[in-house]
Amino acid sequence: MTEKRPNIIFYFTDQQRSDTCGCYGQPLPITPCLDQLASEGVCFENAFSPQPVCGPCRAIFQTGKYATDTGCFRNSIALPQQVKTVANWLEEAGYQTAYIGKWHLASEGELEKKPHQDYQIAPIPLHLRGGYKGFWRTADVLEFTSDGYGGYVFDEDMNRRDFAGYRADCITDFALEFFDSTVKNSWEGTEGRPFFMTISHIEPHHQNGAHHYQGPEGSKAEFADFVPPEDLKMLGGGDWQEEYPDYLGACASLDKNLGRLVARLKELGIYDNTVIIFAADHGSHFRTRNRDSKLRGYDDYKRTGHDSALKVPLVISGGSFSGNKGYRESQLVSTESLPKTIMALAGVDVGDAMIGENLLDVVEKKDDNRKNQVFAQISESKVGRCIRTAEYLYAVYAPDKDGGLDMNSSVYADDYLYHLPTDPHQLVDVVADPAHSQAKAQLRQSLLAWIQEAEGITATITD
Repeated sequence: MTEKRPNIIFYFTDQQRSDTCGCYGQPLPITPCLDQLASEGVCFENAFSPQPVCGPCRAIFQTGKYATDTGCFRNSIALPQQVKTVANWLEEAGYQTAYIGKWHLASEGELEKKPHQDYQIAPIPLHLRGGYKGFWRTADVLEFTSDGYGGYVFDEDMNRRDFAGYRADCITDFALEFFDSTVKNSWEGTEGRPFFMTISHIEPHHQNGAHHYQGPEGSKAEFADFVPPEDLKMLGGGDWQEEYPDYLGACASLDKNLGRLVARLKELGIYDNTVIIFAADHGSHFRTRNRDSKLRGYDDYKRTGHDSALKVPLVISGGSFSGNKGYRESQLVSTESLPKTIMALAGVDVGDAMIGENLLDVVEKKDDNRKNQVFAQISESKVGRCIRTAEYLYAVYAPDKDGGLDMNSSVYADDYLYHLPTDPHQLVDVVADPAHSQAKAQLRQSLLAWIQEAEGITATITD
């Protein structure tokens, strides 16, 4: 008898630092549900985003291709319809698909201007949903159709669905509606099509119009005694002292809602055959890194290669990952690998059609020849590229390019270099330090190889 394929839930948050989570060292009880999942599956201790901007990272999550490959290198660029997506692959494989929350891949236009293809506050037609054919409770730019305490999304029939209450609770309500309206009616223990559900929360992302993070009521008092992350405390400036309690409140709400999801899976008797992937698109530096003299565009909270923006939580529990119960993987991995990992979980071999690697192989195969490094593309604030290893973070930028207009470059210059064993919080730039010149030369060659492989460009980097 063929082994039953697992259901797969991709539960991802927006702008959440890994150090908000207990399984990553957060001392306050912010994420007990996630911590429990980590004890049942695998916690990737060193997971990094390949692109710290909302739209481009979502394009990677939906396609398994670099943002420069799909053309979605910045916000306000629609996902090309000819690109085969995760949902396309899984629908072909017999999965039913569902998407709930923030999409950010339908509107098209100039950055920071009214788009000429505008679905920011309008229902997204089927052909712009990235292959999701079924359950749909989504807004293209959720922060424009709602704030932390109410708003609306649209369903698969393009009807407006209003909600009132804390937004993370309401988005989860829509996810639970999928189980009530679809799974509960079609699942009969061992029968029924497996499902792939993406729940794309916007929390803890700051609310654009209010220029504040919005936690549930009472967050400021409940988390007033937070322990500040060392990088924020040592850098100074920014708005973290005021905003962090609400930020943690939003993270705690996301975790509570993750618990509601787990409870419903158990109630339906399908928890043991469901894989849950928890990740974030990128982190936040709370305006402490946007005083950079090399900015060629703009930044507010995230458009940088520093760990504050790139290091994210990543926990996978269930299915083939449950055989590694409580395992903590210390190798560096990129969330660019999530689409290929999802395909492997579903039993679909995509070959070289997707970037990255099957993360289960990282856990189980222990390949001595594996490169323990990750690559990221930076846009909007600059045309930047960086490479992160266990020992160094090395970044470059294109001096004559605009991060909001230009996708890539063939000419880069040194931006910064940090020696992580002596400077874990990335405070002392040693890019011009002769003591690290040999390491920089090696990192430079590795980064040029990444650029060549990812973008097909033979680039140069100057001091």
